[in-house]
Amino acid sequence: MNIAPTPRTFSFIDPDPAEADPVQGELSLLDHAARKGPVAQLWEAPLSLVIPRSYLRQPGIEAARADFAAKGCPVWLRMSGGGLVPQGPGILNVSLAYALPRGAASWMEPVYLHLCEVIAAGLRELGVETHWQAVEGSFCDGRYNLAWGPGDRARKIAGTAQYWRRAPADAQSPDGQRHLVLAHAILLVDADPEEINARANAFEAAIQSGRHYDPAKVVSVREASGAEAGGLTTRVSAAIQAAILSTPVPGH
Repeated sequence: MNIAPTPRTFSFIDPDPAEADPVQGELSLLDHAARKGPVAQLWEAPLSLVIPRSYLRQPGIEAARADFAAKGCPVWLRMSGGGLVPQGPGILNVSLAYALPRGAASWMEPVYLHLCEVIAAGLRELGVETHWQAVEGSFCDGRYNLAWGPGDRARKIAGTAQYWRRAPADAQSPDGQRHLVLAHAILLVDADPEEINARANAFEAAIQSGRHYDPAKVVSVREASGAEAGGLTTRVSAAIQAAILSTPVPGH
């Protein structure tokens, strides 16, 4: 099957307001990417936690999820790996979905580096210099965190993840190797590190996972920039959107 050329830049779409679970709604971006081209979404979730499906193996997980939901903090599932992630006001989600000619074995690192670069470029416009590195003690730690500060004093400002899927038959390449990727980041804009880590730690304690996160290992854009909180998310979103639009889509 011949695949029509896709745009070299991302289009932006808003989340579906009818979708109760924004994490599941995010997956619809992959269908858009398969048939219409690269797509981006910047969004905020209500106060909640998000866990990978690997957490479902933990004894007592469903009871803990039900208890947290009853207290106004639903715990949603995501398809990507990693660890527990807090969501809520002051946390900006950056979601990019697009097609690539091969799968994760060939493209995982370029996808991470592209995601880190567009967020870093947006933050640079606000006077916040970041780089990617692991930050031990932070929630959902990974090699491709964005961090602020030097060396072992660096604090996590954004976390990243990926989810891959083979393109459907009606959007597949002749060699059958076309894949879709959802590259996702959460950026701490003006969320309170103490509050989000307390919430994450409370859930880890409820399922007796043994994991514990240090609020001193994360930082918000507001703290790093010294900016006033009012309108900060709007300014950060605009800067990141501009960076996404000015950066070529990987593989295109």
